[in-house]
Parts: sequence; C-alpha cells; structure tokens
Amino acid sequence: MSDVPADLRYTKSHEWVRNNGDGTVTVGITDHAQEALGDIVFVEIPETGREVEAEEACAVVESVKAASDIYAPLAGEVIESNDLLNDSPDAINNSPYDEGWIFRLAPNDMAALSGLLDAAAYRQVVEDEV
Repeated sequence: MSDVPADLRYTKSHEWVRNNGDGTVTVGITDHAQEALGDIVFVEIPETGREVEAEEACAVVESVKAASDIYAPLAGEVIESNDLLNDSPDAINNSPYDEGWIFRLAPNDMAALSGLLDAAAYRQVVEDEV
C-alpha cells in the first residue's frame, strides 16, 4: 500500500493536509494519487492571494496519463504556492509529502481540519477503490 503518514489529514479526493502549527496548512496530493497518475509533467499552481472554498478545484496536475483537478480541502486564502513545481513537476512523484507540496493555505476556520479524514480512514478510502 502507498505511504499514508499518520500526522496528516486527508480528503476523499486524495489531497493531504499538514497543520503547520501557525494557523496555516500545507496541501499536496497523496502518494496513492501520484502513483495512479504516473509521471507528472505539469502542475498549474494556484495564485497567491486567491480565496478558495472547500472542495473547490484550485490547481491541476497533468501526467502522461491524464489531467486531474486538485481541490482545496478547506476554505481560505492561498498564501504560497510551490514554485519548484514550475520547473520540476516530478517533485510530486519523488517526494509527495515533502518537496512535492502544492500550496499553503490560511484557512478561514482551522477547526474544520478535524473534519477531514485521518490516516486510517484514508487508507479505507484507498482500499475501497481497489
């Protein structure tokens, strides 16, 4: 099975969310998602300052197989995008939870983070898909 770090939260659409401990979160796609997509060749990252709603498509990851929307896990403001992905989109394949993060968000309500899936629940989502 794919790597599912216990310290992160997840969405059913395969985004992961890391609480940065400062009122912000970092968002990316899971190891399972990058494996399913295959070799990632382009990432359209959201603009800094963009306001997003929970579950709103706000980025796109393109691979040799398909293009996939990335959804905001929480409502809030995009405060940073990972510019590394402009030149090295394969960072998502190589390091989905570290160098391959997609954007950072200042959520409107940090408490909403607890409504996302924990690692065990996300593992079940992945198992149910297979």
